[in-house]
Amino acid sequence: MTIQLLYFARLREVLGCESEQLAAPATPWDVAGLLAHLRSRGGVWADELAVGKVFRVAVNQELASQGAPIPPGAEVAIFPPVTGG
Repeated sequence: MTIQLLYFARLREVLGCESEQLAAPATPWDVAGLLAHLRSRGGVWADELAVGKVFRVAVNQELASQGAPIPPGAEVAIFPPVTGG
């Protein structure tokens, strides 16, 4: 099983990709675990997804907290907050 990751707006540009697939780990991640995994790549990944940076995460198109589970086969979107007017 895999997890589909989608990156939007500024994150898409800075990270240099709009999407990727990751193999789902044997023990399912929660949002915090996934973000820690992505930060472990270092460089821009660690900078842009650092604790305290402002961005949102949605799991299967629903906003998710740090403790939200990520089931195998999930779609996870990571994006900066958006304002409209």
